[in-house]
Amino acid sequence: MKIEQISVFIENRAGRLAEILEIFDTNNIAIYALSIADTANFGILRVVTDEPHRARHVLSEGNITVSLTSVISVAAKPGGHGLPDILRVLAREGLTVEYMYAFAHAEDGKGEVRDYVILRVEQDERAIDALTAAGYSGMVFGG
Repeated sequence: MKIEQISVFIENRAGRLAEILEIFDTNNIAIYALSIADTANFGILRVVTDEPHRARHVLSEGNITVSLTSVISVAAKPGGHGLPDILRVLAREGLTVEYMYAFAHAEDGKGEVRDYVILRVEQDERAIDALTAAGYSGMVFGG
């Protein structure tokens, strides 16, 4: 469940996001999920990749401000009620979500698509214990 996410500080200008994503492409780093939050002048790009440490390295070489952040990946249970239930599990533990974003992933060889949520909470291990006890699992990415 616990994974590392790349957080990139980027200027809010035309073409900058494309330049950064091109670095991933040029270096054959797969992107599983991404989110961007911005203001008038800058943004924070959050990316889950197959190689977070290498991604951080190649971005840093390009003088891009980047960091690694621990987050949790959680597979939503089938049936459409996964996200509210995930949030209820965390709330029962008194845990709040700093931010989250979602993505879908096709399971290799199974032909089915699973929905995943990336969560940033203050107490990762406590959240993982509570979610695991409630029957949730996550996806572990390369790195």
